[in-house]
Amino acid sequence: MSEHSSNPVQKDEQKNDFIRNIIRDDVNAQKYQQIVTRFPPEPNGYLHLGHVKSICLNFGVAKEFDGICNLRFDDTNPTAEKQDFIDNIENDVKWLGFEWAGQAHHASGYFDQLYAWAVQLIKQGDAYVDLQSPEQIKENRGSFNEAGTASPHRDASIEENLQLFDDMKEGKFAEGKAVLRAKIDMASPNMNMRDPVIYRIMHQAHHQTGDKWCIYPMYDFAHPLSDALEGITHSLCTLEFEDHRPFYDWAIEKVGFEQPPHQYEFSRLNVDHTLTSKRKLKQLVDENIVSGWDDPRMPTIAGMRRRGYTPEGLRDFCERVGVTKVDSVVDFRLLEFSIRQSLETTTARGMAVLKPLKVTITNFSDAVSSWESQKADSVHARFDDASQTLWLTQPNHPNVDMGEREIPFTKTIYIDQGDYEIEPPAGYKRLSPEKNEIRLRNTYVLAVTEHILDDNGNVVELKATIDPATLGNNPEGRKVKGVIHWVSASQGVPATVRMYEQLFSVEDPSNVVDVHQALNPNSLTELNAVVEPSLVNADAGTRFQFEREGYFISDSEDHSSDKPVFNQIVSLRDSYKPA
Repeated sequence: MSEHSSNPVQKDEQKNDFIRNIIRDDVNAQKYQQIVTRFPPEPNGYLHLGHVKSICLNFGVAKEFDGICNLRFDDTNPTAEKQDFIDNIENDVKWLGFEWAGQAHHASGYFDQLYAWAVQLIKQGDAYVDLQSPEQIKENRGSFNEAGTASPHRDASIEENLQLFDDMKEGKFAEGKAVLRAKIDMASPNMNMRDPVIYRIMHQAHHQTGDKWCIYPMYDFAHPLSDALEGITHSLCTLEFEDHRPFYDWAIEKVGFEQPPHQYEFSRLNVDHTLTSKRKLKQLVDENIVSGWDDPRMPTIAGMRRRGYTPEGLRDFCERVGVTKVDSVVDFRLLEFSIRQSLETTTARGMAVLKPLKVTITNFSDAVSSWESQKADSVHARFDDASQTLWLTQPNHPNVDMGEREIPFTKTIYIDQGDYEIEPPAGYKRLSPEKNEIRLRNTYVLAVTEHILDDNGNVVELKATIDPATLGNNPEGRKVKGVIHWVSASQGVPATVRMYEQLFSVEDPSNVVDVHQALNPNSLTELNAVVEPSLVNADAGTRFQFEREGYFISDSEDHSSDKPVFNQIVSLRDSYKPA
């Protein structure tokens, strides 16, 4: 069975992961009027591969159960957030094929209400202003083996705390001089419940609220209350937030929601040789290790889009990975398999020679001068006397109707350097001094008569002949094994082709202290290739299969008809098969 005949994930099958089963039970019990989920990124960077799973899950279950999914930006830290990140996140979600309910939400849109609730907590005796330094607060939290030490300000009066919190709001404290903490349990075995900070001072303008605030809620405080405000029924997040769930529930309970959302945790998406830390990805951008957040080597959605990955392939990948509560590492080849599956029937074919080797066909004129009388019915061609070019009409896809294109065949062509070896390895089936005959794709059988070497002993040119009777026909009396691609030397167009390997050479780059030590020096190779003319005039962002080479996309930023640039999407095939 070929790779492409492997059964794709059936879209109409009922998915029975634990989250969908929980929602299914809630629907059957009529627990909620409508299922409401949300995708709540912090706009402090570009979304990455790990976010794709969360997007597919949150939007996917909402659609499956006739619910809605909100897009909300948990924008509680103005020092790290930008409008550019917001714009790109919205583009990423749309590109993946999802739509959120109504307008996008922002936690900053709830700042007035969050502040009111913080005041309510103080009045209830559930929060206090701490004047300890950040270092003292950290030291007094204790450890997993010993209880924390209560702040000397923990038992201040409600009136004093209200005044101090108002002073914080009015900008009377410098950053780090005061925080608002929840009053819970300094001896809790869960460190997140040891009087966590819920408001801090930041004299920083916010990209949404401007200069209105100089105090900002912490993420762990704003997040659950934003969920509650939006009527979220199922708050889906990854396993690292499992220890945060008690505070999630505490905050919602203390402000008085009668039907609070419930948080459910699933395993995050871990893929080998892939980094999904926004902080470390930002380091790669800031240090110019990559060209930007959308560098095709980056595991960001923007990078994968520029690389040529398809939204269909990414969604299929997430379906194959599934949803569990057990952390595991997914083989990167499964991602490539899903991308390859999505490209097989959706990309036009073309020929590109990535490492050109010149071939001069010595009998070209004689062979094609009478081509019209020799052509087979299956061959559609025209000969141009002025340019001495035989233009061959070929379909853009062998099995899908994508139209046709003309391919120029001339006296001088390029083949790939790897298609001729003076000393071929075992099992080699292309051209060599001993095996001098092969089929040129869509044209004639070619026989090499001579190879020319440079001063270093490298092959720089081949002399060859073509069999005039083999245009559209098999040769009589002999069987020619092997087909190679080619490009006209005079009509072909020089192009830059970027070949990619994984950005990181180690299986788990997240465990490397110095990210530089995990980098793969061969992650990007630029080749001076030659491509057939039909590939050049395609719009930027058009995907192709370069025959025998792989899948490629015309770069969305750098490609033009004058200076074509193509990025490798994925190799043509791999021995990997999904389970």
